[in-house]
Amino acid sequence: MSLLAEPMVSNAGERTLASQWKAYLKIGFDKTARGTVLKTCDHKGPLYVQKPFYPEGKEAAHVYLLHPPGGLVSGDELVIESKQSPDTHVLITTPGAGRVYKARPDKTLQRQTTLLNVAKGSVMEWLPQETILYPDANTKLTNRIDLQGSARFIGWEITCFGLPANQKDFNEGKADQRIQINVDGRIRLRERLLIDKQSRDLMSGQAGLQANPVNGVLIAGPFTEQSEANDALMDTLKQACRDMDGVSGATLVGEFVVIRSLNSDSERMKNLFIQCWRLIRPALLGKAACEPRIWST
Repeated sequence: MSLLAEPMVSNAGERTLASQWKAYLKIGFDKTARGTVLKTCDHKGPLYVQKPFYPEGKEAAHVYLLHPPGGLVSGDELVIESKQSPDTHVLITTPGAGRVYKARPDKTLQRQTTLLNVAKGSVMEWLPQETILYPDANTKLTNRIDLQGSARFIGWEITCFGLPANQKDFNEGKADQRIQINVDGRIRLRERLLIDKQSRDLMSGQAGLQANPVNGVLIAGPFTEQSEANDALMDTLKQACRDMDGVSGATLVGEFVVIRSLNSDSERMKNLFIQCWRLIRPALLGKAACEPRIWST
């Protein structure tokens, strides 16, 4: 599906005879006298949010994305769309890992599309738990972030290929992951990872995952000004990556900080990304890190 295409929501919320979910969640946030509020919430199927939490005050809404089935089976299609009015601050996370289960013999696609629209002066923090791709899954995972004007974004994706704790590698199946960030309608950053029969060598290659089952990327920005403080931030982030086991590094791609990481353990990678998020947040947003309470349960 094109990144610019409208999400398919036919038969939304209905299980077909083949046990497929076509579900969507559309949420909207406004700034009011009560701070950032969840103004609209439209959903079909098993995909919704609870009321926002405000552990750091009324200006920043913490939202937990809930998907009771816990994972995608063949034919499932989830569409998540968030729209923010100017000067709002939203942090979205999940209570647990997402899963993409083994595909049926017909290899019907398992798809999730996330569309984040962030108006001028607003902040989106997209910090989901890891996604576990079961052996022989067939999935397309798309993230598009549209920033307007002075909007800012911090987000990560952590993906576990296979079930390493059970010694089950991702030696069969297909995964197509895409991240695109637009600023005022222009593409500023685009990432794609495709693992299929033709590119399976990426799982072990030096230019790929280097036999690490967990792959992750953290993106933050835009950092529109060069300063000694931002240079010091990059040095600190690079040192944090060096101190962590696995293979990790921090770079500045245009106006965006990009941290890439490979590891054998998703918890260790998540700990690295949380550490980097704690460093980035004050520099980019002028706010100390405030971890969602769900991370401690």
